Amino acid sequence: MLSTMLKAKLHQARVTHAVLEYEGSCAIDGVLLDMAGIREFEQIQIYNIDNGERFTTYAIRGEENTGIISVNGAAAHKAGVGDRVIICAYADYSEVELLNFKPRLIYMNADNTVSHSNNAIPVQVA
Repeated sequence: MLSTMLKAKLHQARVTHAVLEYEGSCAIDGVLLDMAGIREFEQIQIYNIDNGERFTTYAIRGEENTGIISVNGAAAHKAGVGDRVIICAYADYSEVELLNFKPRLIYMNADNTVSHSNNAIPVQVA
């Protein structure tokens, strides 16, 4: 049996571009892709913190060290420049692979630089 698990997350990235007249996809700074372990053309889910939109697209490699997060094509209706988004990639893992499973969680500053990374989501007590 395979379990679909969170593979990688860019938490609170800021959209830098929203380009409607484009074929589609989301351009992400190549350094951020590498840190998160997200491959070019890999399916991603984007969750817009500011307006609640959730949508699926694929990642393309953006220029490195620019902080670019460009939501392109029809998805540009769902996220605008300055919106805070969570970008997630998921993968299927076998029971054996899950024994050592750890997602890559990258937390972003408002300028799309990396605040910190982790491999576990801290538990918050109300």
